[in-house]
Amino acid sequence: MGGALALRWQWTRFDALSLHDLYDALRLRAEVFVLEQNCPYLDVDGVDPHSWHLLGHLAQPFGELPAGQLAAYLRMVDPGVKYAEPSMGRVVNDPRLRGQGVGRLLVGEALRRADEVWPGLGNRISAQAHLAKLYGEFGYTLVGEPYLEDNIPHHEMWRPPAVLTGRA
Repeated sequence: MGGALALRWQWTRFDALSLHDLYDALRLRAEVFVLEQNCPYLDVDGVDPHSWHLLGHLAQPFGELPAGQLAAYLRMVDPGVKYAEPSMGRVVNDPRLRGQGVGRLLVGEALRRADEVWPGLGNRISAQAHLAKLYGEFGYTLVGEPYLEDNIPHHEMWRPPAVLTGRA
């Protein structure tokens, strides 16, 4: 059994991802979004090349998982691709690590890094409805009415720049 959960972060553009990192990220995305959520959709949607990618690897073994295992992943899409603002998406963590706070670590790290890349810009997301409370903890608020995306209830959510930068 491993010790306390610690992650090693990798923040990179698409072209700088190694083949192994890309494979691991796509595999985790498919495991959760396609298989677990029983949602056949085209995950490889042409947006990845226009995004920063945040990968969280286990810094040391945790339970049955070895050090180096991909524990969490998301992409931060460039402004003008999905929305006028940067947009966080494909937020996922290894199902075996649920309940360990990995999602909160991932979102917090991503927003910190996005603020460095795009200072003064807000962030707009399409969030699965059951995660709206989690995103609310990071300053996101609901925009408009709920809608179905790939047959899963979603909300558009907005996080203003003041939340990201700490400045009004």
